[in-house]
Parts: sequence; C-alpha cells; structure tokens
Amino acid sequence: MGFEEFHDELRSVAGDLLAKDSAVGWQALAGAGWTGLEVPEHLGGAGATFAEVAVICGEIGRAAGATDYLGSAVLAVGALTMLAPGGIRDELLSGTAAGTVRAAVVTDGFTFDGGRLSGHAEFVPDAAGADRLLLLAGDVVVEAVPTVTPQPVLDETRRLAVVSADGVEVMNVLPAQADAARRMRDRAAVAIACDSLGLAEAMLSATVEYVKVRRQFDRPIGSFQAVKHACADMVVQIEVCRQLVDAAVAAVDTPDATIAAAMAKSHVCSAAVDIAGKAMQLHGGIGYTWESGIHVYLKRAALNRSLFGSPAAHRRQLAHRYRN
Repeated sequence: MGFEEFHDELRSVAGDLLAKDSAVGWQALAGAGWTGLEVPEHLGGAGATFAEVAVICGEIGRAAGATDYLGSAVLAVGALTMLAPGGIRDELLSGTAAGTVRAAVVTDGFTFDGGRLSGHAEFVPDAAGADRLLLLAGDVVVEAVPTVTPQPVLDETRRLAVVSADGVEVMNVLPAQADAARRMRDRAAVAIACDSLGLAEAMLSATVEYVKVRRQFDRPIGSFQAVKHACADMVVQIEVCRQLVDAAVAAVDTPDATIAAAMAKSHVCSAAVDIAGKAMQLHGGIGYTWESGIHVYLKRAALNRSLFGSPAAHRRQLAHRYRN
C-alpha cells in the first residue's frame, strides 16, 4: 500500500471515529493509536512520521474536535523526539503512546537560571490537567510544576491555559538542540494550518450540500450564478491552501521548515476564516443560528488564525527573510 492509500485509509478511519464523537477523550485517542504515531516502535508507538500526524490534525479540524491532540500528542511527542534517548524521555514517550501519560509543552517565555525556572506564557494548548509539563528554556527542556490557569477563549473546542513561574524549582533537566524552540513553533504552525484546512473543507462540503436542497423562487439556490461563483471561490482557495499545507508538512524538520510553515500558516488560517464566513452567509438566516453549527467552525478558524503567530507576523518574517 502506498503512502497516499495509507493516508486515505487513516483519514477515513479518523473521520468515522470523530463523526461519532468529536470530543474524543485521551484514552480513546491512545486506543486509536493516534497519540503514538511518531513514537518509536520499541517504545510502543507506530514509528510513523509527521505526515501521518498531519492527517489526524486535518480530520480533527474537519470535525471541530475538542481533543487534547495538539498539545499532548503533536507538540509533546515532537519535543520529546528532539531529545536524546534517555530514561525520562523514553518513559514519557511510551506513556504517551499507551495513553497513561498526558504531557504538555510550553515553547516560549521561560528562562532557566541557577536551577530555577521563571517566565510567563499564554494560550498554551492542553496544559490544564496535563500529567507532566515540559518547558523549553534556552538550550534545555525542563520539567516543572508551574502555575497553570485555564484561559477561556471564544472557541470552546480548544483548551488553553496561562502558565507562569517565578523561581520555581525544576524536577528534571533535559539537554535540547539549540533550535528546538524554533522547530517546535514551526511544527505547531503547520499543525494549526492542517486543522484550518480541514475545517475549511468541512465548511465547503456543508455549504455545497445546503445550496443543493435550499430552494428559493422554486429552484435550488445552488443554481444561482452568484452562489455558484461563491462556492467556486471557496474551492480555489482550498486548493491553494492544500498545496501550501502539503509543502509545509513535507518540510517539517528540514532547513526549509520555517519558510514553508510561515507560508502555510499565514495563508491557510486567513482563508479558513473567509471560507467559514462565506459558508455562514450562503446558509442564509439559518447560518447565524446555533442549530447550524457554523459558528463553531468560524470561532475555531478565528482562534487558529491567532495561535502561534498571526498572518501578519508570519508575513513580516517572510518579508524579512527575502529582503535579506
């Protein structure tokens, strides 16, 4: 079976599971094998790559799933696999694959000096309730017990938190690569872009199905030229997004990761907001009701646009790179 066929099968299985319950719990994620996709086989994982993780991220976005996958699997496993093999690292990876440990990662905002950890970070995915918390501080990853405060946001499908510490004593110190923080930010940006692509595809599908059956002036509204053009614009946007996401996923953990991630994050997350807004408009009056569910996707798209760098911030980064 080729990778494309395998990804199609993985996508189908993930879609079926999320269709039954979009709020899949940590144990169910582990039971499906998703938490251990990138964990080495000898530690109980699948030994897969980020390409397979990206498929799951896309399907979670398509279902607007309220899961711990981003912070506790995508980022936590990504941070751990960047470390040298060792007892603590291997214990956390095997526990994540088995579903017995749920870790979270803070990528920025902390310093480690004199055996103490200090700093502050906001909008940390899935930190509240995590069993273990890993914080990147310079050239080390430290495990500590800082203050974690849930941070409510408009999008109720995400669980974010404020993490702060003022001279907190650390439990473990693990040497990290010099560029670990940058690589984690790139990985997070690509994962969010995958999520936004999935939710944009869901909005296109829902809109096309609706305009086929909604009738006005004794004909389906999908037959009106203005509606056709709007749907065609959504298709074109999604095709461009898909190309950027594919390139970014392929570039993860390569020297070109930052550029590809910035391109995907800036364009796809902006387009997803536009597509969700257009879907709400094309659904007419019902699109503004709670029953339609479109508001869930619009709120998620809006939060995705801001998480791990706004489109403007990523475009400034790209402009600076190409000017120099």
